[in-house]
Amino acid sequence: MIPRYARPEMIAIWDAQTRFKIWFEIEAHAADALAELGVIPKQAAAKIWEKAGNATFDVARIDEIEAQTKHDVIAFLTHLAEIVGPEARFVHQGMTSSDVLDTCLSVQLARASDLLVCGVERVLAALKTRALEHMYSVRIGRSHGIHAEPTTFGITLAGFYAEFSRAKDRLVAAKAEIATCAISGAVGTFAQIDPRVEAHVAAQMGLTIEPVSTQVIPRDRHAAFFCALAVVASSIERLATEIRHMQRTEVLEAEEFFSEGQKGSSAMPHKRNPVLTENLTGLARLVRSAAVPALENVALWHERDISHSSVERGIGPDATIHLDFALHRLAGVVEKLLIYPDRMKANLDLLGGLHNSQRVLLALTQAGASREEAYSLVQANAMAVWSMPSPRPSDAFLTRLRADPKVTALLRSDHLTSLFDDSHHFAQVDTIFARVFG
Repeated sequence: MIPRYARPEMIAIWDAQTRFKIWFEIEAHAADALAELGVIPKQAAAKIWEKAGNATFDVARIDEIEAQTKHDVIAFLTHLAEIVGPEARFVHQGMTSSDVLDTCLSVQLARASDLLVCGVERVLAALKTRALEHMYSVRIGRSHGIHAEPTTFGITLAGFYAEFSRAKDRLVAAKAEIATCAISGAVGTFAQIDPRVEAHVAAQMGLTIEPVSTQVIPRDRHAAFFCALAVVASSIERLATEIRHMQRTEVLEAEEFFSEGQKGSSAMPHKRNPVLTENLTGLARLVRSAAVPALENVALWHERDISHSSVERGIGPDATIHLDFALHRLAGVVEKLLIYPDRMKANLDLLGGLHNSQRVLLALTQAGASREEAYSLVQANAMAVWSMPSPRPSDAFLTRLRADPKVTALLRSDHLTSLFDDSHHFAQVDTIFARVFG
């Protein structure tokens, strides 16, 4: 993670002070449960909260201890003992390091999920606003990058709205799967600690109980979490790529907002580049890069090894911070996107009406021609228009068809003309919007 692509709210979740605060809360809540069970004195549990509940942990001191112990949790517990005093001997009773580390990671990923959902909700709000604004802004649909049939920019954005609605559902589900607590001891058998302690800590930390935790929370949960983030990142890239294509000079149907004083190139003062959406494409790659290592973390040895640890120390903060930043950057791009309906209409007309070829094909088959004959008639005339130099007349295809006696033998002139009424393509826009927005 670098500050350039990070928001303070998400950084705070992964801050060392936050991590140690969560570690303390796990240990202190466990002590409360142990006290209720009569395992440790109640006054000791109270003293732990009293001495350290509002403490600011000395990160440098913990690092100093870890440099000697080579163990991060022991270093923390040693520092905690310096703060709490004699009652610290009742901390970490029957627990193992993974109980603290894994439960803490669950809390951090759950909190990160909440911020990510907020980011998706901002993207959704922006998409809905712009989709309704351009519900009937006509543009050419493209397949393989080539003109196909007309659509509207509103439909394009409605499709992305539906996709990011699914992204929100994925993140909510990912949070539910990752938010589990494990306080089960050395190999997960509760040999030295009562399962009721785990239940208490889980309730206090807003988590559910991990059914079988061996010594760690199973990493299939984490793999699912980071794969969910990867899918959301891919959705970001798909929308960013669409905007990048629309901003190409030859297309220019939309472009990123270009602020006063902004510079596009150090060499060419005329440039207005899609730098934000290009940046989003790169950030999506970074988020997706966490998926494969998370999947490879699933196969740990026996009850536990720590081959996953170094991976998660990197991908946990990096993937969530980058995705959080990308979602808010994307929302800003959509909110301020410059959209050019006139250019969309001009691009629609570039091929002289060829976008109505399917309507003519179907009309010919309904008039009695075989599909093969109809296809050949339409394609022959379409290729003649395709070969015309630009700019083509907007009615070039209709003119060609009217001059073809094989076509006019099957279709009256007024019928043929009606096939070029573009409003036919937008008869179901309301239906699509009702499906998406209700």
